Amino acid sequence: MTHMAFGYFFAFFTAFMVIIGDFAIKWAADGGHGVASHYVLLGVVIYGASAIFWFYAMQHVTLAQAGVAYSMLTLIALAIIGAVYFGETLKFREYAGLGCAVLSMILMSRIA
Repeated sequence: MTHMAFGYFFAFFTAFMVIIGDFAIKWAADGGHGVASHYVLLGVVIYGASAIFWFYAMQHVTLAQAGVAYSMLTLIALAIIGAVYFGETLKFREYAGLGCAVLSMILMSRIA
């Protein structure tokens, strides 16, 4: 695997972990659980663990590249989870934003 591929792998894995943490916290918020609930604690622990993978991502790609990869995956995954699992409605503005996220990833890749 190339140096850049490692960086993107770690950025995407970081995003995946944060998405799981966000899901746990959203579950707690919608379920009426308190901020000290097990769901919130799980989300916080996962967020903390994701920092380790973020460190490795930044060793292999620029901060801008890692940030765009992380943001793109997080935006798309959370929009899908919100719509499918939590019944949230996506409108044209959200779809346009998701398209911009994908375009920014393509522009920031710098694959030569």
